Amino acid sequence: MSEVDVLFATLRQAADPQTVECIENVVKHGVDRDLNRINALAFADKHHLDEEKTIAAFLHAARIGAFEMTWNVLCPGCGGVLDSGATLKGVNQDTYHCALCAAGYEPTLDEMVEVTFTVSPRVRRIAAHEPDRLTPLEYYRQIFFSSGVDLPEDLEAKFDRILLEMIELAPGEKAFVSLQLPAQFVIIFDAVTHSAQFIDVQGEPTGERQNLSMVISRGHALNETVTLRPGTLRLTLENHTDRRVVPNVCIAGDDLHELLGRRRAFLTAKRLLTNQSFRDIYRTDTLDVDQRLKITSLTFLFTDLRGSTALYERVGDLAAFDLVRAHFRVLHEIVATEAGAVVKTIGDAVMATFPSPDRAVAAALRMREAMRRLNAEHGSEDLLLKIGIHEGPCLAVNLNDRQDYFGQTVNIASRVQGLADPNVIMTTETVVEDAHVSEILRDGGIVSASRMAELQGIGHEVRIFALS
Repeated sequence: MSEVDVLFATLRQAADPQTVECIENVVKHGVDRDLNRINALAFADKHHLDEEKTIAAFLHAARIGAFEMTWNVLCPGCGGVLDSGATLKGVNQDTYHCALCAAGYEPTLDEMVEVTFTVSPRVRRIAAHEPDRLTPLEYYRQIFFSSGVDLPEDLEAKFDRILLEMIELAPGEKAFVSLQLPAQFVIIFDAVTHSAQFIDVQGEPTGERQNLSMVISRGHALNETVTLRPGTLRLTLENHTDRRVVPNVCIAGDDLHELLGRRRAFLTAKRLLTNQSFRDIYRTDTLDVDQRLKITSLTFLFTDLRGSTALYERVGDLAAFDLVRAHFRVLHEIVATEAGAVVKTIGDAVMATFPSPDRAVAAALRMREAMRRLNAEHGSEDLLLKIGIHEGPCLAVNLNDRQDYFGQTVNIASRVQGLADPNVIMTTETVVEDAHVSEILRDGGIVSASRMAELQGIGHEVRIFALS
């Protein structure tokens, strides 16, 4: 049995066999491009697989060394990859600048950091393992643009409509290019260094030759926009780096915007951090102690057992422990199947996160029903579960050697749970106003009653909703 066979046999023991079989088939028979920076959500959609099982399979594959996991910081404008690293710890800048868009962005884990998977060289060698050997256009497709940009299969034909010139420059090489400038906005851009030069071409055409020089270096430089006239341009390009560069000159018009505007869902860092498989596999290797990464929207669910102390006195330590452990097992299973993750347990309480409010509400409804079933099986009302949900911005942090969350959103969610009665799910307005949550409540015949409440440590009243 080969090393690859051993790896996939190991993977089948840890992940969904059908998903693993599909991944193995692509490894053996897919084209190189299919195995570089794999978008797990697009992979699941293309092969009709469950998203959560697909994410889990790639996570396990990365853990055993069959794939390499990469965290890419993205430009929300053009979808280009601004920085890349093997862990989330590499996202350590306050601002990331995109030369192509001439803009700077504060990184958030919602839409600006993607997680992709590339097959390991020990499993199969692909062209992207040596990116400088990719053709220029394939470099743009496979290395510069994120997996969230839905580039067409006929990218070359579509890019030809806007491309004035594209060349390769070896380290230290200089090139002279002659081209005709149309009366449009033109960009010179190199995907390797992210160097850019904008040209505003306007006015009457000229018969005189115009000259422009551009030095491509490691500084991710953006030069000020120059104004030229339609006509002949003699462009000098110099590569001051130690690797190949692939500058292109293109028209920045509607065709370019349409090409880059095609987007698809991708695996965000936020979603991965709220994934139970990820938390189980990468428990202590996510964030540095001094990192504080913003998430603009995350949903928190808190649970607690009412009267658990009395339960231990009433039925005895052993019976109560078994019952409480059964309750934890059920809650963990429900959280995981609703794309969430248990952040921590405190006594008999659970703190969990979900990528969206509807997943949290769906989990809460399932939890309530599961507790009713467990109580019926034991012939008593011993498990009285209190649930609170809130959604909002927060910080992803490292606390006590564990990836955790900090902020007012977390505080409100905890306080809301404290106001809940047994078997009543307590939420805030941001949760019930979510369109998908409204649909869940309507389809389930769930009634909500609202009131204003003062929450300890919160400086204003909060409207809360009891779902019964």
